[in-house]
Amino acid sequence: MRFSRRDFLQHSAAVAAGFGGLQTLSANQSDKDALRTEGYGELQPDPDQILELPKGFRYRIISQAGELMNDGLVVPGKPDGMAAFPGPKGTTILVRNHEINPAVTPTAGPFGKDNNKLTDAIRAKLYDPGERPNLGARVPCLGGTTTLVYDTQRQRTVQQFLSLSGTLRNCAGGLTPWGSWITCEETVERAGKVCSLDHGYNFEVPATAKPHLAKAVALKAMGRFNHEAIAVDPKTGIVYQTEDRHDGLLYRFIPNVKGQLARGGKLQALVVEDAEALDTRNWEKQRVPVGGKLTVRWLEMDEVESPKDDLRQRGFAKGAARFARGEGMWYAEGSIYFACTNGGAKKAGQVWKLTGDTLELFAEPNDKDLCDNCDNLTVTPWGDVVLCEDGGGEQFLVGITPAGRFYKLGRNAKSNSEFAGATFSPDGSTLFVNIQHQALTLAITGPWRDRH
Repeated sequence: MRFSRRDFLQHSAAVAAGFGGLQTLSANQSDKDALRTEGYGELQPDPDQILELPKGFRYRIISQAGELMNDGLVVPGKPDGMAAFPGPKGTTILVRNHEINPAVTPTAGPFGKDNNKLTDAIRAKLYDPGERPNLGARVPCLGGTTTLVYDTQRQRTVQQFLSLSGTLRNCAGGLTPWGSWITCEETVERAGKVCSLDHGYNFEVPATAKPHLAKAVALKAMGRFNHEAIAVDPKTGIVYQTEDRHDGLLYRFIPNVKGQLARGGKLQALVVEDAEALDTRNWEKQRVPVGGKLTVRWLEMDEVESPKDDLRQRGFAKGAARFARGEGMWYAEGSIYFACTNGGAKKAGQVWKLTGDTLELFAEPNDKDLCDNCDNLTVTPWGDVVLCEDGGGEQFLVGITPAGRFYKLGRNAKSNSEFAGATFSPDGSTLFVNIQHQALTLAITGPWRDRH
């Protein structure tokens, strides 16, 4: 069943109220057999051995690395975080990260063999074009974003093009209410070894259906650290940020001008009232119970470009809370949801919810049969959380109902590669997701309204 834009907004309004049941997660779901029938039912074998889905669902490969794009460049490898925006004539605009490190995957970029498609006009728009005269090198950083325009009615790709480049390890990010994607560098690489400039920043990419390569401008006031994802509160324009480190912090950025991040602002870190320097990871002790609610305040950070990569240590020393690899992040009707990949006593992952000045531990499965290291996440139009696994062994798309029940939505039948970038089309008809190491972007359709 298709959803109109109005349906999408109305269903989103129910999300915050619907999540009360999540506090009953983890140990309470001991019957593993329920995983096969909860949600949309048992996963069905895929004769093509790419993606197993419940009965009635199907997928299409809509993009893969090496394809020629409409701008004459090639689809890069390592697709990661992604978001969907409404496009012209009912189409969907997907802005997609590519987590490329040229030192590791030098041939995965958009410019073809030996970067022979890289022109001076393109080079002028890159953040780090690789100009290192002292070494005689002109090898650019090859991370960035591509934009894909998709027709959900005909279920076909309309066009693809490069939308930002010259960055490094673009992992996740987040959409803004003013129609752009913030892409995040998961690195603190300094100039000299691989790159000609310092990295570890966010960049803004317009969500447009018209082929356009944005000029890459580092949003330095948002901090230099191992960025993972962001989410924006549309009422305030405040941008929340996760840090993918085992001892990371949770940050927020208050822009000087709402919706204009390049004009600077203040970076702050989350502090739990009456429990300064709280270790939320629950590794050695259950300091925060599932369903536990904590009152928070915010600590203003200085030296946010952090040349020593010590932002998180300085924040923790001043009382900021510590999190276990903050990763995916999503805004849904007044609340920010975010994943901590290896939080919990079994290091299987956690899901947190931040509403105003209240932080709640939403989910901590402590059972890798339920969920094995959640990474990217999204919230569906009808109130479920969808998690992308990035653990060991088999990889699943995992759903969590508002009543707090886990279910398997999909299984990677091709490899043990992580899923990434789960996001729904604005009409609610299609779930897009990436299989990173095989460099596939998939569109999933089916009877979404029929969840048990």
